Amino acid sequence: MPVEDLVAAVRTGLAAVADPSKAPGMQAYMKSTMPFLGVQKTPRAAVTKSVFTEHPLPDRASWEAAVRELWHGATYREERYAAIALTGAKAYRVHQDADTLPLYRELIVDGAWWDYVDELASNRVGPILRADRATVTPLIRAWSTDADRWLRRTAILSQLMFKADTDLGLLVDVIEPNLDDRDFFLRKAIGWALRQYAWTDPDWVRAYVAAHEDQLSPLSRREALKNI
Repeated sequence: MPVEDLVAAVRTGLAAVADPSKAPGMQAYMKSTMPFLGVQKTPRAAVTKSVFTEHPLPDRASWEAAVRELWHGATYREERYAAIALTGAKAYRVHQDADTLPLYRELIVDGAWWDYVDELASNRVGPILRADRATVTPLIRAWSTDADRWLRRTAILSQLMFKADTDLGLLVDVIEPNLDDRDFFLRKAIGWALRQYAWTDPDWVRAYVAAHEDQLSPLSRREALKNI
């Protein structure tokens, strides 16, 4: 079966290039309860690229099933990284639309850590938003006030790569419900989103920070103005 074959090949391929001596340090750095195999980014990418080419999936249902099996069946964190890589594989770009957002929401909420969430926010959710603003913008606004902090972080970071295409109304709308939150990851995300947009319009960011000086945390202000 295509799904089972792909998943098995990913696991076998990762195990073959693992360096167990690196695993404890990787786990400690990521503060992960799930262990690592000890596969760094370059060999991991080589494995996934090869496996995804050799084991094509016939349709959206199979693709989503493979992502979920790699994710929920993971014994090691690298298998979850492989699941995220599969979501971004070129062969499955046709599936990058609003219908895939429930899958990404599932991974974001279940993963609940920055290494998973930031990739999904900026390189999966973001492009879908850019391609279908009418459908996705209301969802991003809803995520910005969700009880789950990782969905809120995703909403804040969703336009990270948009540059001049940034919807400033949406950026403000997702930042402002979170200005008073003391969570480090939300404060960092606010600063990061503003800092990234500052490459496009530093005057707008400077003015926004000045207007919200009493609300922005020191971390958010410092990050926002870092490159101005």
